[in-house]
Amino acid sequence: MAQFFQIHPDNPQPRLIRQAVDILRNGGVIIYPTDSSYAIGCHIGDKHALDRIRQIRRLDGKHNFTLVCRDLSEISNYTKLDNQQYRLIKSLTPGPYTFILKATKQVPKRLMHPKRKTIGIRIPDNRIALALLEDLNEPILSSTLILPGDDMPMMDPYEMKHSLEHQVDLIIDGGYCGYDPTTVIVMEDDEPWVAREGKGDTSLFD
Repeated sequence: MAQFFQIHPDNPQPRLIRQAVDILRNGGVIIYPTDSSYAIGCHIGDKHALDRIRQIRRLDGKHNFTLVCRDLSEISNYTKLDNQQYRLIKSLTPGPYTFILKATKQVPKRLMHPKRKTIGIRIPDNRIALALLEDLNEPILSSTLILPGDDMPMMDPYEMKHSLEHQVDLIIDGGYCGYDPTTVIVMEDDEPWVAREGKGDTSLFD
């Protein structure tokens, strides 16, 4: 049965953050808030936890997972960035954007797009998510918490507990964080382009 932590959205309790990170490091699957919606995530190197997320969301092998990172230096470990891409990401983060970039060898092949060898990355503007990332000291492999058959992410942590308490290891109640998806910017080509309009402003790309 999943643990259920109520973590303050502005002043996350360090003790609960440490406990959540221990669950991640020990192969757990967690639900946590971001600046766009709730996400489901696990440790980047844990194949069994990844398979559990695929099963919960009924995802096929072509699904684009996202590495949720704490800062730009972490992003550069997992993606190939030129100066122009770096400046653009710096200007938009932290914020509700996912960037699709060519992955480096640091990224396990099972996480990349099978043909394009890309990975999604983002830096959320959410104190709970950033506290988790700071304590973990590496990205959280994540996907939006949308259940099979639904069009929108789950928003209510108590509903998550009712539906998923036997399928995940931890649910973090971090208050309301919305249901808009991130804006997805593809940056593997010469010119970045918007693949999905979401919460992040797209006026730069008009």
